[in-house]
Amino acid sequence: MNDVFKILADPTRRKILELLKEQDLTAGQIYEHFTISKPSISHHLSLLKSADLVVAERKGQHIYYSINTSVFQDIIHWVLHFREKN
Repeated sequence: MNDVFKILADPTRRKILELLKEQDLTAGQIYEHFTISKPSISHHLSLLKSADLVVAERKGQHIYYSINTSVFQDIIHWVLHFREKN
């Protein structure tokens, strides 16, 4: 869970997640929304994948990224449970 919070602390990664909330996208499509380099976008996607916040699926020659909602459900559950204890 600590890694998830570290990864969510970055505004670029949060914006990527907001984009993916709307639809699955390729790295190139995500890149179009930023002014940073393609390798930087790739690095951010790699971190999101390592925390299981994003899932990558190959479709033909492209890799599409989508949100892994189960991790967000775990976070919400943790927050709600934390709140109940106080």
